[in-house]
Amino acid sequence: MTEPKLTIGHIARSAGVHIETVRYYQRRGLVGLPPKQVRGFRYYTPATVSRVRFIKRAQSLGMSLKEVQRLLKLDSKGACTDSRALAVEKLALVESRLADLAKLREVLKGLVAACDRPHGPSCPIIDQLESDFV
Repeated sequence: MTEPKLTIGHIARSAGVHIETVRYYQRRGLVGLPPKQVRGFRYYTPATVSRVRFIKRAQSLGMSLKEVQRLLKLDSKGACTDSRALAVEKLALVESRLADLAKLREVLKGLVAACDRPHGPSCPIIDQLESDFV
């Protein structure tokens, strides 16, 4: 049984991305560029859909395309140590961002509370920002 021949439009729709995304991945070397056929079309295999979905899932976990490229180069059977190390790096980054966001949340809560209290003619948020950063 022969594999179905899929156009770039089929790949994009099946993976839930735009055609330009597939082309961008090709330019970055993440997705192969099949040769043009006689009529000028390029036909892809279903494996290309899987590859594009893999890239999008990795990006949704915060992976950069450079990191995705590293993952794609790993052999899936012996890659656990390297892929785990990359995931540990991402987890540390997420934890750091969460801590920063928690601090930001507290500052913003304080600014909102300052507006809720009786104050003079000027805005306490503006006053606080000017006094803290000028």
